[in-house]
Amino acid sequence: MSIRSGFSSLHPLPLMALLFLGSCGYFDSQAAHEAQYSLIGTTSYDLQACAGVPGSTKQLNGTTAIWQYDITRTIPTPQDSTLIPVGSIINIYQAFFGGPGSTCRMIIRLDHDRVSEVHYSGNDDEYIGDDGICSLITRGCARQRESTMRKPAPYWPSGPINAFSSVPTPPQSTSATYSAESGKYIPVFDNDPYLPVIRPAPPPGSPPVPAPTDKAKNGAKTGGSQPAHK
Repeated sequence: MSIRSGFSSLHPLPLMALLFLGSCGYFDSQAAHEAQYSLIGTTSYDLQACAGVPGSTKQLNGTTAIWQYDITRTIPTPQDSTLIPVGSIINIYQAFFGGPGSTCRMIIRLDHDRVSEVHYSGNDDEYIGDDGICSLITRGCARQRESTMRKPAPYWPSGPINAFSSVPTPPQSTSATYSAESGKYIPVFDNDPYLPVIRPAPPPGSPPVPAPTDKAKNGAKTGGSQPAHK
């Protein structure tokens, strides 16, 4: 049998089912990433009105909080029918491309009672795209937008919203980023094998920390000389 005759002998319905399965999740991923953009600036009251009460919260300081939303989706096991072998088609697809996820955790940072960034984690991808499961959490906000939500951004290629990557997180305020302790220390990446990477921050007005020297780089690669023991 030739390749052409082999393809012509396939029933069009299974081919349509494969195409439909491949598109599953694409628009959900777009919606989830659009929410990462449009929820920035939303008040905590409006967020609860459209997404519900968070499952857990953590107050970091007087003006900064972390809220967490979780959702789990039950994935039914498809069965073959006499017309379309749906179960077999899905099993073949999953064998080559992997199956869909079932859980999403949405983590939100609130700065002065407004959303300042949105992150997703978990086994949250569908067949096509990233974070598609997370659109179930933000669906209420997408379908009935609150007044403090940000104006939607264009989709790719004319805008930053696409199905395969999250939008960049916006810059955060100092109070929402640093605690009283972490603000006194900075990371220094000078490849010195004998000094801690986290060190006290220099006093205001001090010259910037110099870049790693060739000697320090070489010492890091070779292990450097051992410190003398007194």
